[in-house]
Amino acid sequence: MTNTYAIVLAAGQGTRMKSNLYKVLHPVCGKPMVEHVIDHIRDLDASRVVTIVGHGAEMVEKTLGRKSEYALQSEQLGTAHAVLQAETVLGDLDGTTLVVCGDTPLISSETMKALLTHHHETKAKATILTAIADDPTGYGRIIRAENGDVIKNVEHKDTTDEERSVKEINTGTYCFDNRVLFDTLKKVNNENAQGEYYLPDVLGILKSEGERISAYTTVNFHETLGVNDRVALAQAEKSMRLLLAEKHMRNGVTIIAPEQTVISADAKIGRDTILQPGVLIEGATTIGSNCVIGPNSHIQNSSIGNYSTIHSSVVRDSQVGNETAVGPFAHLRPDSQLGNHVKVGNFVEVKKSQLGDDSKVSHLSYIGDTEIGQNVNIGCGTITVNYDGKNKHKTEIQDNAFVGCNANLVAPVTVGKNAIVAAGSTITKNVPENSLAIARVRQENKEGYVKN
Repeated sequence: MTNTYAIVLAAGQGTRMKSNLYKVLHPVCGKPMVEHVIDHIRDLDASRVVTIVGHGAEMVEKTLGRKSEYALQSEQLGTAHAVLQAETVLGDLDGTTLVVCGDTPLISSETMKALLTHHHETKAKATILTAIADDPTGYGRIIRAENGDVIKNVEHKDTTDEERSVKEINTGTYCFDNRVLFDTLKKVNNENAQGEYYLPDVLGILKSEGERISAYTTVNFHETLGVNDRVALAQAEKSMRLLLAEKHMRNGVTIIAPEQTVISADAKIGRDTILQPGVLIEGATTIGSNCVIGPNSHIQNSSIGNYSTIHSSVVRDSQVGNETAVGPFAHLRPDSQLGNHVKVGNFVEVKKSQLGDDSKVSHLSYIGDTEIGQNVNIGCGTITVNYDGKNKHKTEIQDNAFVGCNANLVAPVTVGKNAIVAAGSTITKNVPENSLAIARVRQENKEGYVKN
């Protein structure tokens, strides 16, 4: 097998998006669409990947980082001109070059592999990825010879009545013999109404020189969708969301309502986990096996262990252990870590805190900048008072401690092992191990105070 290279076209302005965000950086299922393309290309083990950048070049390079090399198209003079900018990187190399648009986030590595295989098997100099469109209006048509080779690619506006009836379209993805590509690009002219250099013209030049042009037809028309406006962006989002849901379901995940469930492209979910309606999973989230993610839960860049339950809650940039229950209506803010067999219940907020194994915060509490040991019980309404108006301070609650309801722990403060904090107490001093701390006004009854 020859070396494989890839050129990703990502220099267009994307004016139809009507956005300040560079077109190919608009996210689909939580990831910029050009990054989807690059990641699928990386599955091909391509030797070199070059992204052609123009508008928003710095933002694209910052997003993709070292996943790609870059070539700048300072003036947008057409797709052939864009590909030619990669000559300084790829021009002297032998092999096969894949050309893909950066606004086609649905194109799969399997389809690109099939295109490459077909290109090598037919020994063509260029191979077009085509698809069959129910409504091919606006697309270039592929006209084939009886042996299946491509005779020509005809733009819609230039088609005859007979050619207009053809439903096989050019998707804008190609394979070329690398040296042939760059030699031929220099022969493309801009003698057209737009004054631009078009990549499909390479096909006509090669055909006129007697070279073989082939085409591989994908059965997955949706993969060829180019995103040029917000409507197409929504279509791509919907298609990818359902594809991701199908992938997880085939891998053993139960999704009650796939059309109402959003899963990021980078999420990983274990077998026998159940996702109930309205679940939103974002970023590089990992969910273990045999979990239940309840209705309207939002999990972002977090890790959930096995046999755990997240019920109608928000978990962000946090870690949840095995057999742990969160919610309903709890909020784990960034840098929170829950151990195994932990319970964080109704209307509990946890921020930048650690809860050890078998500990419980069951109701109506705020736990911030706190380290809680193992087998600790935090009573209803307990608040760790971590902010003095200027600085945040830490609370430590050690193993087997018991904090009664409606307690205020004014940080910095430590509650020792096996200690008990009485309900209603405001604790401002450390509580020693095995001690009972009571910090509240003694009750006094005024008998006969109320007169009829």
